[in-house]
Amino acid sequence: MSDTPTADTPASPHALDTAALARWLEAHLDGFRGPLTVEKFPGGQSNPTYRLQTPTRRYVMRTKPGPVAKLLPSAHAIEREFRVMQALAGTAVPVPRMFVLCEDESVIGRAFYVMEHVEGRVLWDQSMPGMTPTERRAHYLEMNRVLAALHRVDVQTVGLADYGKPGNYFERQIARWSKQYVASITDPIPEMDALMDWLPQHLPDSARDERLVSIVHGDYRLDNLMFHPSEPRIVAVLDWELSTLGHPLADFSYHCMSWHIAPGAFRGIAGLDLSALGIPSEDEYIERYCAQTGFATPQALRRDWPFYLAYNAFRLAAILQGIAKRVELGIASSAQARQSAAGARPLAQLAWRFAQQAH
Repeated sequence: MSDTPTADTPASPHALDTAALARWLEAHLDGFRGPLTVEKFPGGQSNPTYRLQTPTRRYVMRTKPGPVAKLLPSAHAIEREFRVMQALAGTAVPVPRMFVLCEDESVIGRAFYVMEHVEGRVLWDQSMPGMTPTERRAHYLEMNRVLAALHRVDVQTVGLADYGKPGNYFERQIARWSKQYVASITDPIPEMDALMDWLPQHLPDSARDERLVSIVHGDYRLDNLMFHPSEPRIVAVLDWELSTLGHPLADFSYHCMSWHIAPGAFRGIAGLDLSALGIPSEDEYIERYCAQTGFATPQALRRDWPFYLAYNAFRLAAILQGIAKRVELGIASSAQARQSAAGARPLAQLAWRFAQQAH
């Protein structure tokens, strides 16, 4: 989340009725007093995010896309975002405080929730320019620590035992993203067709282990985290739209895709001099995660790593293809959407290269 939101224009598909929103908040949010101004944050390809400013306080609001959007099945489930962050309050996973959820779309034309405005830094460049090697290393190890903490949360204790479906997580996810890719095709991608056939047939034993069930964020990456203004400490994990109960190694391997993507549109770190920058190697990162969770040995996880990377690149390509479809329909939620959408094909090709390594 940037600190430089921009106002919607009246013609924007994400513009909303500020007066109606203020009336609803005055009735449902304790301590809320207008007048209200609303600014949209840049970024966020899916669920628009806004800063709400009153004379005495700031809030953050997340909404489903505008009323003209044709939503894919199960997508944009902001009520699930609200639920998981509310449940994680008080755990070792830092999340903003949740205030109110409005599922009545007649208020502003779409469902929304309002949460605490957390002060901090969102870092967009994974090479972390301007930091010392020691500072970079501390930020990376903090990301590793918090993700391990999320995967260790007891879902029964926090009331999320029913947050995901039973059964094999990878099979369900591959089927889900295959379906959503097919529903979003603009220009066919042959590698996606190949992966939809290959992935279900090559699940390693570690991916089939149904004892490994945790809350998975689904999009755990640097720019979905907010760090303390001056310390290498995460103060809020954001953007929980893709969260569910699932396999923790899927979530962790997705996070590690950065080590395999070159700097550029996706802000990876492949090809950089990680040692000089102070950024842990992928091997060290895997070892630390395994030590903190006990879910697998580093040796066993590395053996299955090509499958996990192929799966995650496939999944990300399917997500970007959904953005491409929204661009085509004219309802993408940010100016960066067109650039992101163009990444679907190269990511599918990368996924297929990983699949070949698994042979």
